[in-house]
Amino acid sequence: MLIDRLRTSAVLILVVAALLHADAHWSMPGCEGLWLLPLLFFFALGTTADLCGLLAASGHDVARRDTMIATGLVTGAAAIPLAWPIFGATYPADCPVGRLGWIVIAGVGATFLILIAEMNRYAAGKKGTIERTSAAIFMSLYVGLPMALLVSLRMMGSGNWGLAALLTMIATTKSADAGAYFSGKAFGKHKLVPRLSPGKTRQGAVGGIVTATIVAFACLQWLFPLIADGASGPVSAPSIPGLDTSIGGALLLGPLLAIAGMIGDLAESLIKRAAGAKDSGSLLPGLGGVWDVTDSLIAAVMPAFLCFAAGVGS
Repeated sequence: MLIDRLRTSAVLILVVAALLHADAHWSMPGCEGLWLLPLLFFFALGTTADLCGLLAASGHDVARRDTMIATGLVTGAAAIPLAWPIFGATYPADCPVGRLGWIVIAGVGATFLILIAEMNRYAAGKKGTIERTSAAIFMSLYVGLPMALLVSLRMMGSGNWGLAALLTMIATTKSADAGAYFSGKAFGKHKLVPRLSPGKTRQGAVGGIVTATIVAFACLQWLFPLIADGASGPVSAPSIPGLDTSIGGALLLGPLLAIAGMIGDLAESLIKRAAGAKDSGSLLPGLGGVWDVTDSLIAAVMPAFLCFAAGVGS
């Protein structure tokens, strides 16, 4: 088990590091984030596959193909503005859709594509129609919208500023997981949500928040200058005074991402317990399923996006 975990982790780290290096150094101007799209689709579709498997294993009717296609459409919509620089043009600043609008359009479009697929399937009988449709729409939006926001976060600011923001978000969120685990082991006495996750404690949650705040400060203080290398953020001045300082940004970013990550983790526990499963899947030997890796990130990306848009790191 430990050997499998180490092997899988090593492969993931190598692939992620290679794509991050390529994105940081070989991206065309205006196409920042393009190198990360294969990784994004792997995690988005892998998470969706895990969810489909859990629902199917618990006796629910699932339209796996429709759900995967819809999730891919929503996830990839955020990358549409990258098409302009690829063909030598500049994405129009006055475009009414903007950059985030493509995600909304894709979400609406994916919903109706799922409904159209169910219309075609309805001729064979109405059994399971509402269940399949509801599950497919939920999964495609639950996974697709946050994954699309990851693309938008990478595209924030100029140059590698968005990459620094993305790495800060991931490091802060995942450090909260580690901090909560070790703090819970050392000091945990009072259960947090025993019916969903018996191993989580209130003391561990506090430790996770403290750890995330420290890591957020370290990232804003040293990682941003190193990776952004003078690139500018999305705003010239923070919406709240002090957000552009390392300590001010960390005091907002750390607790928010730690709490959001815990909610994402507990949301996964809710579905897994309802399905009677220990892991979300088996695609990543030793680690479990892809959702076991992305659960906290899915919940943390929205508050992270809003924090950076408000001026954290600028």
